[in-house]
Amino acid sequence: MCLPFYLKRYKMPSWSIIEKPLEWIASSYKDLMALPPDVRRRFGYALSLAQRGDQDDAAKVLKGFGGAGVLEVVEDDAGGTYRTVYTVKFTEAVFVLHCFQKKSKSGVATPKVDMNIIRARLKVAEALAQELRNAKTNH
Repeated sequence: MCLPFYLKRYKMPSWSIIEKPLEWIASSYKDLMALPPDVRRRFGYALSLAQRGDQDDAAKVLKGFGGAGVLEVVEDDAGGTYRTVYTVKFTEAVFVLHCFQKKSKSGVATPKVDMNIIRARLKVAEALAQELRNAKTNH
């Protein structure tokens, strides 16, 4: 038996890629919409890549969450520095946890108040992912 013959790889057409839904936790959508248009476009592109299972070059693992499941994208604009934080930890969806303007109080580190918001919203995302999982198995 000639296995290499059976192991051909085909690139899937882009229309066949299944996108994960995007779930906005708490005020994250409203907060994103309040950002400057160029920043919104940049974050939107990064989130659309995440939905397709890809990762934007600017996406970095946010430390303090035990692994690569929570990511942040940082974008500088004339008005300041902006961040969006999302998780790809769950198979059900990409959850947008927090979008905000970074106030320069602690260097490049994410301020503690924002880290607390992200932690709380990650718990909400986990509960929502479980709900979505249960709904899927019950149908």
